[in-house]
Amino acid sequence: MRLRLHRLLTAGLLVSAWSAQAAPVVSEPTAPVPGAQNQAPAQTPAQTPPQAPAPAPAIVLANHRAVYDLSLDEGGSSRSVESARGRIVIDFRGDACRGYTMLTRQVTELSSGETGARLSDMRSTTFEGGQGREFRFKTTTLTNNQPAAPVDGTATDQGDAVTVKLKGGAKPFTVEGPVLFPSEHMRRLIEAARAGQSTLSVKVFDGSDDGKKVYDTFAVIGHTETGPAPASGSTRDKPLRAGAIAGMPHWPVRLSYYTEGAGERTPIYTLGFDLYENGVSGALKLDYGDFAILGDMTALDIDATAGKGDKDAGKGCTP
Repeated sequence: MRLRLHRLLTAGLLVSAWSAQAAPVVSEPTAPVPGAQNQAPAQTPAQTPPQAPAPAPAIVLANHRAVYDLSLDEGGSSRSVESARGRIVIDFRGDACRGYTMLTRQVTELSSGETGARLSDMRSTTFEGGQGREFRFKTTTLTNNQPAAPVDGTATDQGDAVTVKLKGGAKPFTVEGPVLFPSEHMRRLIEAARAGQSTLSVKVFDGSDDGKKVYDTFAVIGHTETGPAPASGSTRDKPLRAGAIAGMPHWPVRLSYYTEGAGERTPIYTLGFDLYENGVSGALKLDYGDFAILGDMTALDIDATAGKGDKDAGKGCTP
């Protein structure tokens, strides 16, 4: 089984400045006062129109490297897995003009008394255009040191549909849209959380599994929280307990993935996490129904100097 950490990205903020000019003040004529011909006319107080509210800061996905250690959720009702361990490393680079490249390596070992140990080593490289119109992906996987066929392809968004082309002779296929790619999906989640929305339902394509699946997703978003997570009783996500991110607004999110279709369905799996306003995610929990895996962030490096292209995107990207 390949575990998926659905493109949880670190991000920064671009605070847009807003300025408004007051309308010119116009003095109303006043009645003449006897004996005061040389007196200057009285002035009424200046009427200052209300200023428009400042827009929300733009969402800027920052260059970063994040490491998550994986373990079995001992508090869950695992029926098929007795132990789990592993690590996910994500390296994310780019901006909204040039697009985003992400390198992911995920090594996971699941153990069961019935089937023994199963070791999976997955490496993935993706590129998503800055405007979310194109997506390239390549994934290689070793299971117990045996290679599987690589998944290599492209996806193009035409607005009302997405067309996926896979290398290796597979026939291209088209799915009616709108369909979001991973980075754009993250932006939409942050926008919804900022706006106070409690749910978000969209279709997502991320090139995972065999590259032939588009998922229906449904996110439940909790209320805004601020300040670092309580330190008592927990040692998880230490990089999120210090620095500027410790006091950043964040939201608990429960994101479920479904096979495309209609009617009532059981999710393939559900991803729980705390979504920070800058795109960082902590308190990871991947729930597969009969067992769940926790992700503990152990390292986070953010390139604070990156993101010029995101700033330029608001006024049009230049070559």
